[in-house]
Amino acid sequence: MIEEHVILVNEDDEQIGLMPKMEAHEKAILHRAFSVFIFNANNELMLQQRAAHKYHSPLLWTNTCCSHQRNGESNIEAGTRRLQEEMGFVTQLNETTSFIYKAPFANGLTEHELDHIMVGRFDNSPNINLEEVVSWKWMSLEAIKSDIKLQPLIYTEWFKIIFEKFYEHINTANESNSK
Repeated sequence: MIEEHVILVNEDDEQIGLMPKMEAHEKAILHRAFSVFIFNANNELMLQQRAAHKYHSPLLWTNTCCSHQRNGESNIEAGTRRLQEEMGFVTQLNETTSFIYKAPFANGLTEHELDHIMVGRFDNSPNINLEEVVSWKWMSLEAIKSDIKLQPLIYTEWFKIIFEKFYEHINTANESNSK
């Protein structure tokens, strides 16, 4: 199996190199990533529960899908590819914002990412890839916000950060995307 590389970037999202994914997470080096948020007609967000064998955050709930762009791939191309790979469907995605975060994990790895947030719409059931996702569900943003307060340990770190910092932005992007 070919080792996946991530795109190293500076704080202005300018590419400065490539590095094997695990090495970037071991060394906590800033790299490009993305998070996809898919809403249905009821304005509920599709959440996924990560597979048990994931190298970090296994079995935690998070946004619809997330990953890393490949060299030469646009954010939208990467989001579309990974949405198909993890959730088994494709829909139009719109970029909303980006931010930098750093989250260390108990296993010694650290996510240090410039994360691009994308929003889309879909009203059917996904065809999940069980190698990547163990379960999924629809939840309203308000229900998620409340549940994160009650059960923060069942959600991924980046999802909690996005929800805390960009809740209004995601809600606004969803509303404008539904028109």
